[in-house]
Amino acid sequence: IMVYESGITQIETKLDILNKENKIAGRRNSIETVKSRIKTPQSIIEKLEKKGLPISFTSMMENLNDIAGIRVICPYISDIYNIKNMLLKHPDITLIEEKDYIKDPKESGYRSLHLVVEIPVYLSESTHNVKVEIQLRTIAMDFWATLEHELRYKTTTSVPESVRRELKRVAENIAMTDKEMEEIAIELQHLE
Repeated sequence: IMVYESGITQIETKLDILNKENKIAGRRNSIETVKSRIKTPQSIIEKLEKKGLPISFTSMMENLNDIAGIRVICPYISDIYNIKNMLLKHPDITLIEEKDYIKDPKESGYRSLHLVVEIPVYLSESTHNVKVEIQLRTIAMDFWATLEHELRYKTTTSVPESVRRELKRVAENIAMTDKEMEEIAIELQHLE
């Protein structure tokens, strides 16, 4: 777990440096908040068992991409892609997988950019390439996803189709609001 915590720390440090660089350059902050988490050992074991994989450090490192997770909340959609591009310019970060649920939303209406990256963690006697899942969302996307998760996954009853349609409609409204807010921001920048 310490190896994964170290991977998260390295990514968070890179994000912090990008924020400070923007501040010093007098640019708008493109990161609202950063949250991170590590799966619990029990959750890791359950996921390996579910996949029929051996329960070992090696199996965990090779087969699971979401043990370490970082969620980056940005004000605007363009910020998401800017942060992605800036992170991937770092020579020690390797992109393993990308799922763009902004350009191609999930059936539920979920929108976010998911990256699985690999970063080396140097220990005193070894180096481990650690996978970290990074989710990049706007404030509005995070609002919807957080409440949708609460409604959908924290309930003991099955979610009726009418509620699923309503959640998707709300997601589409939020996506439209995201785009409109960015257009307003661009218009205001042109006035400066």
